[in-house]
Amino acid sequence: MISKSTLLHLRIPFSFFLMPVFLFALGISINPSGYRIVLTFIVLHLFIYPASNAYNSYFDKDEESIGGLKHPPAVERDLYATSLVFDGAGILLALCISRQFAVMVFIYGLISKAYSHPSIRIKKYPWLSWLIAGFFQGLFTFWMCYMALNHRGFDVILQADIFIPAVLTTLILMGFYPLTQIYQHKEDKKRGDLTLSCLLGIRGTFVFSAAVFLIALPGFLVYFKWYFGWQLFYLFLLSIIPVLAFFSRWFLKAINNPAKADYSHTMRLSMISSLSLSTFFILLYFVK
Repeated sequence: MISKSTLLHLRIPFSFFLMPVFLFALGISINPSGYRIVLTFIVLHLFIYPASNAYNSYFDKDEESIGGLKHPPAVERDLYATSLVFDGAGILLALCISRQFAVMVFIYGLISKAYSHPSIRIKKYPWLSWLIAGFFQGLFTFWMCYMALNHRGFDVILQADIFIPAVLTTLILMGFYPLTQIYQHKEDKKRGDLTLSCLLGIRGTFVFSAAVFLIALPGFLVYFKWYFGWQLFYLFLLSIIPVLAFFSRWFLKAINNPAKADYSHTMRLSMISSLSLSTFFILLYFVK
């Protein structure tokens, strides 16, 4: 029987904030079957991401807010085993699509464990964790989804029409990554984790993220204009306006009052970003 604490630490609703990566891969896919769409979604969002969340929570044992949980309950002993069961179930389900997909899911799980496990703990290295999180949650996951959805092998990953959106996905996640750490400075320092946001400070985190967004967003606009035309160019521009507006307002608030660099604003930005981008990528699938 899974304890209530463990169910909360799986943070399944929080996993849906990563849904735009899956939907972007789906949006540019050509005639994926309903079976592969549903199963790929289930593998990642109901098993692999929650397994990663639970594993991270088990070793962090946070007492203050974490992604998706404002007041995390104390960690129970069954959390570790549950994270491994969810991981194993995700890999077995991935085999129903292809061996390549299962291998990539397995690798993703290994990296997520190395991120948190005390003997490796990539999380405590600011630039390395930024690069690894951006690569594996972005480009690697995009490849993984596209291959699964379209029943393709590794030969497809360096094709320009797949490689470019995968790189753009990594860039946008590299912009968001420090912002997801901005309210955890006290907790991270207490554990000895020097995250990128801790290193940069509150003002530096916003400036750094803004700089990465200034690289990523024009890249997205050029990509959509080049591959899909002006209609998708303007639709993407429209979809990103709520994200930029909230980010800008939050930036100004936090500069004047560092206490505003908090959990609530971070989760609101994550939700607005996920909803805006998910809506656009669903439209992309139908109108491309």
